[in-house]
Amino acid sequence: MILDISAVLLFGAASVFAVKTKSAGGGAALVLFLFGFFAAGTGAYEPIRNLVQASADALTALGN
Repeated sequence: MILDISAVLLFGAASVFAVKTKSAGGGAALVLFLFGFFAAGTGAYEPIRNLVQASADALTALGN
């Protein structure tokens, strides 16, 4: 069974978790940065989306 989750939903939940736990590390900053671009849909959206998609594809290929 394949579960498909929106990137905005995923990064939004991770952002809420990072803020609630007062995480101040680099990982939390990256999550908040990516969530901002996914939510705003700026001109940088497409390259960042392509990078995230390529990373997801690479992780999927590792599982096969």
